[in-house]
Amino acid sequence: MKLFSPIQIRSLQIRNRIFMSPMCQYSAQNGLANDWHLVHLGSRAIGGAGLIMVEATGIEPEGRISYGCLGLWSQEHAEALKPIVRFVKSQGTAIGIQLNHAGRKGACDLPWHGEKPLKKDHPEFWQVVGPSATPFDEESFTPHELSQKEIKDLVQKYMEATKRAMEAGFDLVELHMAHGYLLHEFLSPLSNQRGDEYGGSLENRMRFPLEVTKAVRKVLPEDRPLFVRISATDWVTGGWTDDESVSLVHEFKKIGVDLIDCSSGGSTSNAKIPAGPGFQVQFAEKIRRECGILTGAVGLITEFDQARNILEEEKADVLFIGRELLRDAYWPAHMAKHFGLNLDHLMPYQYLRYIQRRK
Repeated sequence: MKLFSPIQIRSLQIRNRIFMSPMCQYSAQNGLANDWHLVHLGSRAIGGAGLIMVEATGIEPEGRISYGCLGLWSQEHAEALKPIVRFVKSQGTAIGIQLNHAGRKGACDLPWHGEKPLKKDHPEFWQVVGPSATPFDEESFTPHELSQKEIKDLVQKYMEATKRAMEAGFDLVELHMAHGYLLHEFLSPLSNQRGDEYGGSLENRMRFPLEVTKAVRKVLPEDRPLFVRISATDWVTGGWTDDESVSLVHEFKKIGVDLIDCSSGGSTSNAKIPAGPGFQVQFAEKIRRECGILTGAVGLITEFDQARNILEEEKADVLFIGRELLRDAYWPAHMAKHFGLNLDHLMPYQYLRYIQRRK
């Protein structure tokens, strides 16, 4: 079964094609990983996932979505991640990290505190930035419009975070260019209203994301994969489109990107998104077909047969599973058992006989 067949990406062999999506836990202190992250991510490795993708991780303090999000802007942050990387790998699972800058959607409170933009008198408040001085919505602060020098400085910070990720032992890096965060903000005309070489035409709007990609690929070892998560469409007239995504991915291929993680939406709060089972698989299929690159399908993939069929019908090469892996850390193992597959190389010996004997 293709779902449980290994996949080779550069020098990295991943044991199966069930990848854990990066999902924010809002549980870091000053960006530092802790025991929560070790148990959360480690349990999914034990549960049989082929790849664990660590949540959106800020390249600078002001690049976080919330004050509870992970960061990788110092050596201390890299050191805090090392035990997690070490444990996940010990279970035969690969591990990657998603580097991010939240842009104008940063400086938010924790979800269980309302998830709203922080008030200016909040001790964790910071000034958000963006391609233009255009707020995300009426509740959000107006972002500081990045200067060209500040853009160049951010490219350097992406490079530095990539080097730290390699030092921490990660197998790969994913760049977050989706969900209305900074790199997506530059791509989308809904948020990018600049009049210089970083705004206007498609070529100009792609410039900063491509500069980041080139810089990261330059410092990433040749044998390490580079993934990019994109929002394939904004779901809004006049916004970023799936055809523009195809053009962007053609440029990624030239740089050396290995896989596109195909999500959608996030640039505006009023998009009408037709969410339903597998509603974003169409984008993975289109980009795979038109660009000739590995793609990952995401979005409400919850059923065993549904998951199997996406890959068997060649709509994507891997699956990124989010909420279902939060509900059931052992979803890959339960799926393998459902299809009558051998669990010997999927579960730790400590659990294997109990899972196998379950009626």
